[in-house]
Amino acid sequence: MTGPTWEYPIKSFFRQFDIDSMIDMGINLGDYNSVKQHAGAIHERTSAGDMPCDEPWPSDRVATFKQWMDAGSPEK
Repeated sequence: MTGPTWEYPIKSFFRQFDIDSMIDMGINLGDYNSVKQHAGAIHERTSAGDMPCDEPWPSDRVATFKQWMDAGSPEK
């Protein structure tokens, strides 16, 4: 089994609501390059339970995102 990639499952972690909420802050959660560029901040906020604003990610999702970051944020 390969590790997480942007195509699966990372992109699916961001709902349209999340994308719309963050676009005015200069982060496009629907765009690979933007998420990769801001991955550290996204991880910090999701691991603290501050993001998304309506319901924190479960710990396994936060761990998967971190694994993706640690692997160099592969796209495919």
